[in-house]
Amino acid sequence: MIKRHITNSLLESLSYFPVVGIIGPRQVGKTTLSKYISKTIKKESIYVDLENPRDIVKLTDPVMFFENNINKCIILDEIQLMPELFSILRSMVDMKREPARFIILGSASPKLIRSSSESLAGRIAYEELTPFNILEVQSNIFNHWFSGGFPNAFLSPNNSIRHKWLNNFIQTYVERDLPMLGLSINRNTIRKLWVMLAHMHGNVINMSNIAKSLELSSTTIKKYLSFLEGAFLIRLLYPYSSNTKKRLVKSPKVYIRDTGILHFLLSIPDFNSLESTPIIGASWEGYAIEQIIQRLHTDTQYYFYRTQDGSECDMIITKSTKPIMSIEIKYTAAPKITKGTKIAFESINSTKNYVITPNTDEYMLHENIKVCNLKTFLSKYL
Repeated sequence: MIKRHITNSLLESLSYFPVVGIIGPRQVGKTTLSKYISKTIKKESIYVDLENPRDIVKLTDPVMFFENNINKCIILDEIQLMPELFSILRSMVDMKREPARFIILGSASPKLIRSSSESLAGRIAYEELTPFNILEVQSNIFNHWFSGGFPNAFLSPNNSIRHKWLNNFIQTYVERDLPMLGLSINRNTIRKLWVMLAHMHGNVINMSNIAKSLELSSTTIKKYLSFLEGAFLIRLLYPYSSNTKKRLVKSPKVYIRDTGILHFLLSIPDFNSLESTPIIGASWEGYAIEQIIQRLHTDTQYYFYRTQDGSECDMIITKSTKPIMSIEIKYTAAPKITKGTKIAFESINSTKNYVITPNTDEYMLHENIKVCNLKTFLSKYL
């Protein structure tokens, strides 16, 4: 089994919190990780799959089931299918409050599940499991970038199998998972929206244009984007704002979180084809940003920076609202810094400035700007 980078944090949470939630998109490895973790804690565990009719029958009387297994760690998979369990979990925890009573697995954010944060406040810790990070698999970076990090896609034996898996993954989300989370929308519309967002990948989102194309209101589009974000399918990267007098862009950028899904939605069959498309720079930018965010500490925040006059920086990492890193992402072996990026670095005034590429050596481009490849940055500077 590939060791996931949240393992140590997950074990730490289980040593203190009665309930630990592992959240992330479907097919990302939550079940595999939870079963592995359950073997390392000093408590017998029992696994309940809320998509399995046989397991659902066990919860006909959930209070009795939980009481009969009060000394075990109970793993509840796909908890979003039975949100009514959250209030029962609270009463079970209050009956016997000790670490690792429950591990809940969910394919939606706490915001989408809603009742978890209300019912289990102070009793639960959340850990997000993402698709494979490049440091977890130690793969050729171009293969990981093109294939994406979902285990079944990344580990597929060939492009044909990966293509079929991605198609089934997207179809399942469109036809079942998103409607199950409460997104009442025609399946053709949500797929069109998803493809539109893929074409906008790495760009500032224009709600009005999307709404006009789909003949929907901007308010409705915002709601749909919230669902896609809460299902871990897209990322909205918000602009950095400070006390600067410069006129800043106010709308977020949109990214398809997994580049394997991105390339499938754009009908790009292989890496050679990707290299010949105009989106390769945006694809690399989104990939690098996602890999970085996966490794960030919880006490940091992240943004992009762009002014109306053209000064821009792909990513800013802040701590306590103070910029600590400014990052420009380039798909080239010989990066150059534009005037707009230099101005952005000066305006942001972070303590460290980086230019990140796929595979260049580490060197100083200017007095306060360091060039390095993505793997070096992730392993050495985060």
